[in-house]
Amino acid sequence: MKKWLVVAILGSAQFVMVLDGTVMNVSISTVVEDLDTTVGAMQTAITFYTLTMAAFMLLGAKLGDVWGRRRAFVIGSIVYAIGSLTTALAPNIQTLFIGWSIIEGLGAVLVIPAIAALIADNYEGKDRITGFAIIGAVSGGAVAAGPLIGGFVTTYLDWRYVFVAEVVIMAGVVLSTRFITDRTPRQSIRIDLPSVLLSAAGLIFVVFGMLQSKVWGWITPLASPEVNGVEIAPLGISLTAWFIAVGAVLLSLFVRRQAALVASDRQPLVHVSLFSIRRLRSGLSVLASQYTITAGLFFMVPVYLQMTLGLDALETGIRIFPLSVSLVLFSIVGTRLSQRWSARRIVRVGQWILVASSIVLLSAVDAKLENVPFGFGMFFAGAALGLLASQLGNVNMSAVSEKETSEVGGLQGVAQNIGSALGTALIGSVLIGALASSFAGGVASSSLPADVQGQVVQLTEGGVAIVPAATVEQLAVDAGLSESDGEQLTEIYTESQLSSLRTAFFALVAIALASLLLSRGIPNDAPERRTTTKRGAPAA
Repeated sequence: MKKWLVVAILGSAQFVMVLDGTVMNVSISTVVEDLDTTVGAMQTAITFYTLTMAAFMLLGAKLGDVWGRRRAFVIGSIVYAIGSLTTALAPNIQTLFIGWSIIEGLGAVLVIPAIAALIADNYEGKDRITGFAIIGAVSGGAVAAGPLIGGFVTTYLDWRYVFVAEVVIMAGVVLSTRFITDRTPRQSIRIDLPSVLLSAAGLIFVVFGMLQSKVWGWITPLASPEVNGVEIAPLGISLTAWFIAVGAVLLSLFVRRQAALVASDRQPLVHVSLFSIRRLRSGLSVLASQYTITAGLFFMVPVYLQMTLGLDALETGIRIFPLSVSLVLFSIVGTRLSQRWSARRIVRVGQWILVASSIVLLSAVDAKLENVPFGFGMFFAGAALGLLASQLGNVNMSAVSEKETSEVGGLQGVAQNIGSALGTALIGSVLIGALASSFAGGVASSSLPADVQGQVVQLTEGGVAIVPAATVEQLAVDAGLSESDGEQLTEIYTESQLSSLRTAFFALVAIALASLLLSRGIPNDAPERRTTTKRGAPAA
C-alpha cells in the first residue's frame, strides 16, 4: 500500500483538475442565475479556464525543470487552492473569471506537467506503467463522477461547495508531498520570455477569434465592435478571421524562434524537433481532437438540457452518465485490448465508433433527448473516448526518453487543454450562432405581423441569448408583444434551439471524421507474443 501512496497523492490532484470543468458544465444554469450572467459569459469562462492552461503549460513544464518538479507541484497546488477559494466566494462573473479561469488555470500549468514527471521519478519498469495507467483511470473517473458530484451538490447544496472541497483536497495534497521523491536534478536554464509571449498570444488569438465567431461572424462581419461609431472590420472581413490569422502568424514565429534558440545553443521553451517524431505528433493530434469532442459534448448537451428542458444539475448529470460510465469502462477495456491489438488498431476502432455514435446522436435529437437511440449514442461516444484515452498517454510518453518526460507532459497538457478550449469555443459558437440564424429565419417566415417581426429583429440584432425556452413568452410580453405573439415566439425559439443542437452535433461528426486523418502515425506494432517450443524454449 505504501508503494502507491505517491500515486494516490498525485492522483488526488489530477482528479480535482479534471473534475473542475465537468462540474461547471452541469451547473451552468444555476451559476448563470446565481451570478446574474449569461450562457455566453459562462462559455467564455469555461473556454478561458482551459485556454489559460494551454497557453502557459509549456512555461509550467519548464519551471518544473528549473525549480524542481516537487516544488513546482507544491506551488501550483497552492495557487490552484487560492483560485478555488476565490471562485467559491465569487459574487459576480468577473470574480469567478479571475478565480477560476485565470488563477486556477495558472496553478494547473505547474501541477499537470509535474504529475507525469513525478510518476517517472518515483516508479520504474512495470510500476511506472501501472502508475501512468492509474493516473489515466483517475482522469476517467473524474470525468464520470464530475457530472454526478456537481449535479448532486449544486441541486441539494450549492455549487460553491464543490470549490470549497477542492481547497480542502489541495491542502491535503500539499501536506502530503513530503512522501514524494524528486530525483531529477534542477536545471540552471534561462527561460526565453519572447517564446512564452509568442506561444500564449498565438493560442489566445486563435481561440478567442473562434469564441467570438458567434458575434462577429466567421468571414462576413455580423456585429463588429465599434470605435467612435465606426465598425472594426478591416477590408470588410470579420475580426474572427483576422484574429485566427494573427494567431497563426504568432505561432509560426514561435516555432521559428524555438529553432533559432536551439541553433544558438540556448534553451528553447520546447524542442520543436520533438514534432519530427511521427508517433508523438500523431498521438498529440488525436489527443487534442479527442478533448475537442469531449468538451463540445460536455458543453452543448448540458446547455440544452438545462436551458431548453429546464432540468436541474443532478438531472443533467444523470442524462450524461451513460457517456461518463462507458468512458471509464472502455478505458479499462482498451488497456486489456492493448495486450492483443496494436495501439493504432485500438485508436482507429475508437475513432470509427466515435463517428458512428456522433451520427446516431445527430439522428436521435428530439425535443426531450430521452429516447433510447440518444442514450445509446451517448454510451458509445463515451466508449470511443475511453478507447482513445487508454492508448494516447502511453503512445506519447513512450515516444521519448526519460529525460524528456516533463517536456512531453507539458505538450500533452497543451494538447488536452487547447482541444478543450477549442471544443467549448468552437462547438459553443456553432450552437449559439446557429440559434441566432435559425431564430431569425423562423421569425421571418412566421405569420407574425410585420411590425412585430421588425421589433423582434431590433431586439435580437446583437445576437440571440440562450435562455430557458419557458421564459421566452414572458420576455416577449415584457417587451410589449401580445400573449399570442409571445406563444408563437416561444414555439419558434424552441424549434431554433433544437435546430442549433443538430447543427452542433453535425460539427462533431465533421471533427470525428477529420480526426481519422491524424491517427496514421500511431504505432501499428502488434504486442509481442511469446510461444514455447516443445523443449520449452521461447520461439519468435
